Amino acid sequence: MRNVVSGLFISLDGVVEAPYLWQFDVFDEGMAAAMDAHIGNEDTVLLGRVTYTDWAPYWPTSTDEPYASHINNTPKFVVSTTLKQVDWMNSTLVKDDLPGLIGRLKRQAGKNIGVAGSPTLVRSLMQADLLDELTLMVHPVVAGSGKRLFTDGAPLKRLKLVNTKITGSGVAILTYHRHA
Repeated sequence: MRNVVSGLFISLDGVVEAPYLWQFDVFDEGMAAAMDAHIGNEDTVLLGRVTYTDWAPYWPTSTDEPYASHINNTPKFVVSTTLKQVDWMNSTLVKDDLPGLIGRLKRQAGKNIGVAGSPTLVRSLMQADLLDELTLMVHPVVAGSGKRLFTDGAPLKRLKLVNTKITGSGVAILTYHRHA
């Protein structure tokens, strides 16, 4: 059975929004290897509405490899109750029954189902016990402001740490599984 996995860049104060503002000075070979492994192990992508609307104008014409080829050619399921349509190549709009879709995708043969960006979607999947693996690439920076992955008032959720790695630039890559 396939797994639903997410990998997010995150600051020490929990910010996941706009990592391009604080990540590139520590993006090193260790992070590149982790990202290559992540995209090499997925063949389906889930996107939230905000990530889709930010990425759809950029990636189809981008030459930022290897991610441009990967994200453009991989089937994408865009989770949104407000979008009317999705036009980006290989995209399908998902308006309802996300648990049913994930169940069907997990039963299909293939690699991981990755969640690209989309912290609100990641949070929702975690709360519904639909996220099997969460990798946080914790950057040695305090962003100060921005959308945080974990919000006040969310119910307690236990995870199991299954892997750790520290890159040469000090980014801690922490991989968690759902607590059984």
